[in-house]
Amino acid sequence: MTDHHATTGWALFDGTVLVLLVLGAAGYATGLWAARHRAPWPVHRAVLWGAGLICAGTALVGPLAVAARTSFTAHMAGHLLLGMAAPLLLVLAAPVTLALRALPVARARTVSGLLRTPPVRAVTHPVVAGTLNAGGLWLLYTTGLYGLVHTSVPVHAAVHLHVLLAGCVFTAAVVGVDPDPHRGSFRLRAAVLVGFLAAHSALAKHLYGHPPEGVGASEARVGAQLMYYGGDAVDVALVVVLFAQWYVSGRPRARSIA
Repeated sequence: MTDHHATTGWALFDGTVLVLLVLGAAGYATGLWAARHRAPWPVHRAVLWGAGLICAGTALVGPLAVAARTSFTAHMAGHLLLGMAAPLLLVLAAPVTLALRALPVARARTVSGLLRTPPVRAVTHPVVAGTLNAGGLWLLYTTGLYGLVHTSVPVHAAVHLHVLLAGCVFTAAVVGVDPDPHRGSFRLRAAVLVGFLAAHSALAKHLYGHPPEGVGASEARVGAQLMYYGGDAVDVALVVVLFAQWYVSGRPRARSIA
């Protein structure tokens, strides 16, 4: 690929991402407007949605995204924002709940029916979601895929789309706040979360001593440490949210027993 074609490709990618971010913000705002006559929507959920879009946008477009094409440390910062922080914020913003409140009854039922289909139920099962999320990261960093991500715009787009979607599906499966009639039990979700934390930490330790091809040893150590400790920060947030949900769900039961 010539320099001109490469530059054009990256510019197209950046433009597409910006359009999608604007559409994401506009879509949520439209939902808020359409549901304005119903019960007040929590302000913090709208703030979470905006923060999630900012995290994703920072990882994909701008100085950090450009630096990530040549710097493993910058790449890892983008990974934490796109694959961990953004999914947690976006999921806690409850976009499906907002959509169901904003849509006409017939369309809301269609969305609910879609969420109950076997393919969606399979992908959103905690074990499957955790495997897709952790497995994708191991595949990215232990194969030649990492090099392609920074030289091929289509591969770059596909991998980052997977990172974001896999992170969102996993987060929704473990600590989702949207309606889910087939949500896994607390024990199952807790076990999957612990398994993911272990896989993520193990990958960071692996990269500390076995960096992807083309990444220097010193930069690999810095990037791996960022992945390990930065990932821990988001992991703690996931654990806190999961146990808070468990505590809240148990309170009515405690009152009924009393």
